[in-house]
Amino acid sequence: MPYGVLIATGAMSHQENYALGFQQDKRSNVVAVSDEKDVDERRARLNQKLADQLRVPYIRDLDEALARRGVDVVSVCTEHHRQGRVAIRCAEAGKHIYIDKPVAGSLAEARQLEALVRKKNLRSQMFTQVLFPPAQRARRLIASGSLGELRAIHHDLHFAKGYTKELPLKPRTETSEPKTFLVPDAKREMFNIAVYSLAMFRWLTRRDFRTVSAITANYFFENNARRDYEDFGVLSLTLDGGIVATISSGRTGWKSHPGGGTNRTKLIGTRGSAFIDGFATRAEITGGRQAFWRTPPENPDDPAAFWSSSDQRKSGAVEWAIPGVTVSDQTAFLDALDKGRDGEVSIADGVHVLEALFGAYRAAASRDVVSLPRHA
Repeated sequence: MPYGVLIATGAMSHQENYALGFQQDKRSNVVAVSDEKDVDERRARLNQKLADQLRVPYIRDLDEALARRGVDVVSVCTEHHRQGRVAIRCAEAGKHIYIDKPVAGSLAEARQLEALVRKKNLRSQMFTQVLFPPAQRARRLIASGSLGELRAIHHDLHFAKGYTKELPLKPRTETSEPKTFLVPDAKREMFNIAVYSLAMFRWLTRRDFRTVSAITANYFFENNARRDYEDFGVLSLTLDGGIVATISSGRTGWKSHPGGGTNRTKLIGTRGSAFIDGFATRAEITGGRQAFWRTPPENPDDPAAFWSSSDQRKSGAVEWAIPGVTVSDQTAFLDALDKGRDGEVSIADGVHVLEALFGAYRAAASRDVVSLPRHA
């Protein structure tokens, strides 16, 4: 019997990708889209839109959907300020959980979710980029021993999407404990992008984070500055065993890169070092005149170009896809379910990552080094 998959939240979210990934795998059957019954009119409309695209019903009451027979897995991808409580309800109902990154909008909810998943012996996976070829190559290099003992790691991860505007350069006053992370025209970009780097570091090293310092900034996006959401962040961390890690992360705009942005990893060991460029393998075709890529027209429903459904892509640009991705993240989770284990990055792993993220906000607010983990 295929796994019955319930989709929690609809269009204008990464669920557009996750739901399709589950639907394309013969081992799963997407049974419905659902959400909290008191979502606003816009969210309800977008939930119905994805349900129509998937040709499944939209069940407006999440509890009713969870009570239906044949639901084994829930793909949870809500706005982060409510993702923790939605996932907790799914875990209470005894469902395996595939979840967007980061796992929750608060540490308290993330830890409650982790405890429930463990108590009920559920399987989980948080979406990350660890299955992408750059991370896989980094793991092979470390495992080969050619670098010796890993001593330091750096990751540049920048998303070249959205319309930028020259902003006055001024120091940012960060919020030590942010409560909201996403609105239709802006995201907290350190929260949404550095999470990939942090998850990769922990996956590569199997070490816990011990300290973090960070600086956040507003360089590129007027909407982010107006919402008081950072569009860029840098982090410096230490891990168990004395490993040092640094991250440069942010959304840098359409014109910052001819493709999707930078994805570069530096590994430093006791016997050698390696530099991995996620876009190093590429082909370029040029004509006899100077070529420029053109930014797409702005979609008023998605002005920052967050979602696949708004179909905002540069024209005339080199398509720099990351080669070698043959298995979707959702298929990898189904593989793990078949084997009775968690995915590559579980909710428990996601809690460690979230501790580091919230530590980074406290560090940016206090302009000091923060010790991890925080148990309060």
